[in-house]
Amino acid sequence: MNRNRASYAYPGVLAVFVVALISATFTYDLTHQDEVFKVLFLMIAAAILNLASVRIDRGRLTLSGLAIGATAILVNPLDAALVGLAISVGAIGRGSWPLVTNAAVYSAIASLGATVALQLHSDENLTLGARVLILLVVNVATIVLVALGLSIRTGESIGAVVRHNLSPSFYLAFAYFGLAALLISYVLDGSALGYLLATIVCVLALALTDTIAGRRVRRVLESELSDADRHLFHSRAVEGVVHNLRNHMATAVGYLKEIDPRRLDPVDRESIETATAAANDAVSVLRTLSQGATPRVSYAAEPVDLNELITRALGMARPRARAKEVQLALRESPDEVKVRADPLLLREVITNLVNNAIDAVPLNGHVELKAGRRNGAPSFSVADDGPGVPDEHRHHLFEPHFTTKEGGTGLGLFMSYGIVREHQGELLYEGGRRGAVFTVVLPPFSG
Repeated sequence: MNRNRASYAYPGVLAVFVVALISATFTYDLTHQDEVFKVLFLMIAAAILNLASVRIDRGRLTLSGLAIGATAILVNPLDAALVGLAISVGAIGRGSWPLVTNAAVYSAIASLGATVALQLHSDENLTLGARVLILLVVNVATIVLVALGLSIRTGESIGAVVRHNLSPSFYLAFAYFGLAALLISYVLDGSALGYLLATIVCVLALALTDTIAGRRVRRVLESELSDADRHLFHSRAVEGVVHNLRNHMATAVGYLKEIDPRRLDPVDRESIETATAAANDAVSVLRTLSQGATPRVSYAAEPVDLNELITRALGMARPRARAKEVQLALRESPDEVKVRADPLLLREVITNLVNNAIDAVPLNGHVELKAGRRNGAPSFSVADDGPGVPDEHRHHLFEPHFTTKEGGTGLGLFMSYGIVREHQGELLYEGGRRGAVFTVVLPPFSG
């Protein structure tokens, strides 16, 4: 609850910062009024550009940075703040916190960039070097303010937020935003041709983003379909083998039971008893394997709270973590995350993922278990700072008997994948050189 209050206090602090900047530059704003049509154009462009987004690693990028960069160069701090407010229109429907925070963060970034721009203004237009410096300030401010907001909202440290999101793709996207913003700052000169060229730049940016997003969605879907196909193939293969073996073992057990041990000498009697016990054990093992190949889910009548489930699972993993001096972290969701599930099977999934993470990290490593929402659906994730999974092994993750650790059976992820699929959910892998992140997304409890 305190974290929730702090997350809403954050945009309030930024709003005070924006008011202070505008008050300090109010005289400049009055003497350097911008063209109304130019400000309206930037506001509309900012709102539309914030609607398009593409997921990169664990984060999401919109084209709003393109509009903010151009705005900081072209208009005064007061009008820049208005453009920043317009960006929040693209956040309608994402929830109250994204809406309020988008408005505050982008207003602060735009007005800060415009304030730096007025300090660099001379009698002539801004030089190329000055424009690049302004864009650099805007990009750095974006990274700092967004990382701080996410840290307050999720409870992660700022360093963790930066490590998890500042990937090469992230830097490439920011370079692209900066180049497009620089181009718009030159072509948007108040003429009809300038507005046309600026519109073309925005449309091309939208088209490129849509193409990138479409390709990424197809790549994710292909990966998930491939995982599902492989798991189904192996499950059916295991079921077929187990079914045949159970039939043969049942026949053997039946014949063994027909033998009267009282008519045998002691040596033969002991051999028959041993063989019967071994056959019965084999039948029990095959029955377990049959259930594991395609787990049968017994849904609880009441909703299952993921916060409670991950708390219990993490408590059970502490002895294993202490033996390796691994630090465990728990991030419960401030929102309701209740699902329709079999709590025993789902706890088995969490235990498998946490144990794998503990085994993967080095001595004094870190493992974090977090509940939340992914695209509106309840989810939980297990993240570690181990070596991750090499690209060449990625497509073998959910196959039976595939393992990268010494002494592993390779059945934990295979079984977990099957359990999650039986719950109509998804088990996703995201990671790289900074560790592995396994995320389980489940349908919400609908009564």
